[in-house]
Amino acid sequence: MADPRDKATASAPPRVGEGCLARYDPEAMDETLGTAFEGAAELWRQLSSAADASVSTGDVPAGTETPDRLPPGRSST
Repeated sequence: MADPRDKATASAPPRVGEGCLARYDPEAMDETLGTAFEGAAELWRQLSSAADASVSTGDVPAGTETPDRLPPGRSST
């Protein structure tokens, strides 16, 4: 049995570029980094279709709509 005091550690994959152009190296990513997920495309389709189905104008809570115009004599400042 493994020592329970041994903690799992994670580290970021190698990066390419510098500054605001820095990004993870796609060539270095593999299943050992947890980037392999065969069901990702199907999960994305399921979640996006469920989100699209739940979005409607009736989902907006009462009192959160933005009024078109302020009444005469009223100011937003």
